[in-house]
Amino acid sequence: MKYAYLGPAGTFTESALLQVPGAPDAQRIPAANVNVALAMVRDGSVDAAMVPIENSVEGGVSATLDAIAQGQALQIVAEILVPITFVLATRPGIDSLDQIKLISTHGHAWAQCRLWAEANIPGAVFTPASSTAAAAVALIEDDPQHDAAICNPLVAEERGLNVLVRGVEDNIGAVTRFILVTRPGRIPAPSGVDKSTLILPLPEDRPGALMELLEQFTARGVNLSRIESRPTGEGLGQYFFSVDFEGHVADERVAAALSGLHRLSPELRFLGSYPAAQGVEPFVDTHNSDAAFSDARTWVQSLRDRL
Repeated sequence: MKYAYLGPAGTFTESALLQVPGAPDAQRIPAANVNVALAMVRDGSVDAAMVPIENSVEGGVSATLDAIAQGQALQIVAEILVPITFVLATRPGIDSLDQIKLISTHGHAWAQCRLWAEANIPGAVFTPASSTAAAAVALIEDDPQHDAAICNPLVAEERGLNVLVRGVEDNIGAVTRFILVTRPGRIPAPSGVDKSTLILPLPEDRPGALMELLEQFTARGVNLSRIESRPTGEGLGQYFFSVDFEGHVADERVAAALSGLHRLSPELRFLGSYPAAQGVEPFVDTHNSDAAFSDARTWVQSLRDRL
């Protein structure tokens, strides 16, 4: 196996990838951004890519939501949760907070440490980086453009950076969710605690259009765990929805919901069913059980047999 991940080495994304069985001994290729990582999957340069998709503080990672919704179809085969903690690392010669004038990190990391920064380095100006690790690595270049970086403790340790402050995150216990993405293929077998993801375009902008789509889940007892709207880029008011829900396509209630959604929005994109990283087996009402759906089909067929 050959993997891509949001690089450089030492990112939280690499930490997530290293939790995949076999990945520590496989070839791992850092990518400059999510689009590059997913493009490597699409063109066959790698077998799979690990990218961030959701954070417990900031919500969905828009770069991933957009990149996976467009272009050649992809499939999610696994998810990994990584607890997030940050350190403040500085370039050589910076040994106090009042010396920091310019600070860099990834936008999502900054959002999770902004209150700490405002309280402790109020005069520092933030400049975004492609990843927390990229901001950290830049500190040891010949002419660093910023004084400090907020980054993963792992990259600071691996690069021998000067860590001025540890635990600079505003929300203790924050978690980022990462997904392992491949080209479309076999869907992982049901585990009993599964999650599915799809991209759901709104077929037309009119009152009740979204409700019609959501009713397909409600009527079959399928619980949504995340729904986010993203612009299609085709004009104001044009959106698609990125949706996670409990269950596996092998479940009768999920298959029935997908069938109903496809009738309403034929351009929907199913991104896969895969084991949930955490959670409990969902409660399923008796009338939404596999047996109930099977019995109902048998009954309807008995009526059709009389034609």
